[in-house]
Amino acid sequence: MPLLKNENRKEEKINGVVYDMSPSANYKHGIVNGNIYSHIKSHLKGSLCLAFIENLDFRYHPEENDDYVVPDIMIICDRKHLAGSSYSGIPKFIAETLSPSTAMLDMSVKKDIYESAGIPEYWIVSPKERGVEIYYLTEGRYVLSQSYILEDDQENRYYNAKTEISLKEFPHITMTLEEIFENVEE
Repeated sequence: MPLLKNENRKEEKINGVVYDMSPSANYKHGIVNGNIYSHIKSHLKGSLCLAFIENLDFRYHPEENDDYVVPDIMIICDRKHLAGSSYSGIPKFIAETLSPSTAMLDMSVKKDIYESAGIPEYWIVSPKERGVEIYYLTEGRYVLSQSYILEDDQENRYYNAKTEISLKEFPHITMTLEEIFENVEE
């Protein structure tokens, strides 16, 4: 029976160090990922591009080592780099949703990995803050291009729930802040 328990464990290998990503993050993490993924997936129908949610290893230096991360959400378009449970090409988009156990890794180490891998767009999403930071790769470096914290009280002068965000590489894929954080209360 312990073997079964280990099969359900999620881990990442960064710079030769294995990070145990278990136990799973809280339910808000899953809700946010599902919300973003469903918007992306519905707009990719008929495309060669594919969206993945927490279930595909990204081997970011396959020519150098066997390190990998498991992004919360990833869009890939070059299917020839898919093999088994991993992808070794350059994703067009990655989003990481913060949880208390992975926040520092997502905001620093993984951000640096994605930047050096040449991923054009990286989102850091915080269910707790109901916030989104959007980074675009500019001259090989990530630049914070947009930053939002959801304000859904229509009486508040900073109300922004209807603010629409689109993916840079896929401008037809749009979602509002309230759609990203649907069913995630403060």
